[in-house]
Amino acid sequence: MGLDAPVSTRKRYIAKWDAEDVDAWEAGGKDIAKRNLVWSVFAEHVGFSVWSIWSVMVLFMPTDIYGIDAAGKFFLVAVPTLVGSLLRIPYTVATAKFGGRNWTVFSAFVLWVPLIGTLYLMLNPGHSYTTFLLVAAIAGVGGGNFASSMTNINAFYPQRLKGWALGLNAGGGNIGVPVIQLIGLLVIATVGNTEAWIVCSVYLVLCGAAAVGAALFMDNLGNQKADLRAMGNTLKFSHSWVIAFLYIGTFGSFIGYSFAFGQVMQINFLAGGDTPAQAALHTAQIAFIGPLLGSIARPYGGKLADRIGGGKITLYTFAAMTLAAGLLVTASMIDDATAGAASTGVLTLLVVGFIALFLLSGLGNGSVYKIIPSIFEAKAQGLDHLNAEEKATWSRNMSGALIGFAGAIGGLGGVGINLVLRASYLSDAKSATMAFWVFLAFYVACVFVTWFVFLRRPTERTASDDARSPALATD
Repeated sequence: MGLDAPVSTRKRYIAKWDAEDVDAWEAGGKDIAKRNLVWSVFAEHVGFSVWSIWSVMVLFMPTDIYGIDAAGKFFLVAVPTLVGSLLRIPYTVATAKFGGRNWTVFSAFVLWVPLIGTLYLMLNPGHSYTTFLLVAAIAGVGGGNFASSMTNINAFYPQRLKGWALGLNAGGGNIGVPVIQLIGLLVIATVGNTEAWIVCSVYLVLCGAAAVGAALFMDNLGNQKADLRAMGNTLKFSHSWVIAFLYIGTFGSFIGYSFAFGQVMQINFLAGGDTPAQAALHTAQIAFIGPLLGSIARPYGGKLADRIGGGKITLYTFAAMTLAAGLLVTASMIDDATAGAASTGVLTLLVVGFIALFLLSGLGNGSVYKIIPSIFEAKAQGLDHLNAEEKATWSRNMSGALIGFAGAIGGLGGVGINLVLRASYLSDAKSATMAFWVFLAFYVACVFVTWFVFLRRPTERTASDDARSPALATD
């Protein structure tokens, strides 16, 4: 694990790492893993913040100054979601090819490009909508950090601790969304909605700190393999596609609502008579709460899955998300029927519904990702031509590859949420009711898929998420 092959103080390289070696783990391996986890969380954290920066920038963009309406803003924040989701595929294989430490340093420094571009555009609002879209798309590089970080940490931790470690890593990254929204709130509350450059400047410093910290304290692992061929191999298993579908419902909900919640609230505040500055302040005071709770919930979703089972926690989560989406449908239908006359009650229901969805999606993120290593750990036991070490390596590499693929597909759910909301507001009803019905129907589908694949009785050819279940050893 590196105890017999010490970490080079110059290159920070570990030739051979076996997290399942309990003696080596207790003798110092867990300290190495924890150190890498800490800096991985920080780097992923700032990546998420930059990825979601345009969900904050739109609060600083009054339509009369920037010339972008509500529908245009929904599309503007959907673009980095799309780019970040697609980048997760190459980012997944990057840590194995270039080293987890090396790639973390690079991926943190590259965040300066969209930050500088965003800073320039916010100071010079006269540019075309296409220019704004291009710079927003470049911010998508922050979304790729999740895949490389999760793949890297998956390799550092043993099977028995993966749920908590992956949940903590992802949750610490996810919390970058509410943190940048809190910084935006602080700026709006103190100097108004015209000084967006301050937010960009803060993150230029934080990204630099993440890169330097990763260079000084993280390690590269020498026995890792997660190439595109491995990712292709994972897609031969039907469970991989199921995981990707379910992750659309959990992570897709989290990132999609993180980008859209503020805009939905701002639209309602403006409809209630707020000025653009008042709407920006009132929105910023609320928008960070949901992503914050969702981020905090993620490691606990993984921990609950470690104890109870990923399939069960995921099922319960989607059932509760269906009810929360029902609150959004109810609120929006009341608003449509009363033409906004019941605005206070509608806003209360919307906030409660969205916050519940954030919290539940965070729990679901952790539980779905716990299923991934369990699936391939169980499948590895059926590979009789491999010895124990080769089985562990196969399971680890396949899990890492699926983490990247599922993260990419899940992120596309965030794109869908913003595009569905945009279409809903452009419809004749000019409201979000249609979008909320779509979200509710999707969660119902996720409930059924989770039960059908992971929780039917073994005699019905279940695919239990228990790593010991022989049903997972074959596909």
